[in-house]
Amino acid sequence: MNVAWIAGVPLIALAALLARVVARRGRTGMIILAGIGGVLMVGALVLLVAALTARPAGAATGPAAVAGVRAAATAVSTVAATTAPASSAALLGAAIAVAGSTIGAGIAVAYAGAAALAAMSERPEVFGRAMVIVGLAEGIAIYGLIIGVILIGKA
Repeated sequence: MNVAWIAGVPLIALAALLARVVARRGRTGMIILAGIGGVLMVGALVLLVAALTARPAGAATGPAAVAGVRAAATAVSTVAATTAPASSAALLGAAIAVAGSTIGAGIAVAYAGAAALAAMSERPEVFGRAMVIVGLAEGIAIYGLIIGVILIGKA
């Protein structure tokens, strides 16, 4: 089990605490916060590399293990060759669908919500209609999530 991401939790908590303390110093505090952001970015990149290059514990890497893997791979090579690209393409499509629809919904809700609040400040009786419009904008994310679930089901 790969738990490299757990190492980032204390780093994020420490950065949040330092950001709160340093933000009170004005301009020099902002420079320090930029440095903290750089350190966080480097730490995140290190964790990403560690997670991507990690191997399962106890994995054999000797010549006998490689020969056994090659023998097993030849038995299922045709099945793996046909399913792996299709599966990864479906998962990538699901990620793009969910991410794109969520970003679009966020932008739509930002504009629609601001306009709804402005309209409600002048006329409070338009609350219901304004929230319907904001809800329709939020529905974009739901559509992307549904497409993502369908694509994951095909993977």
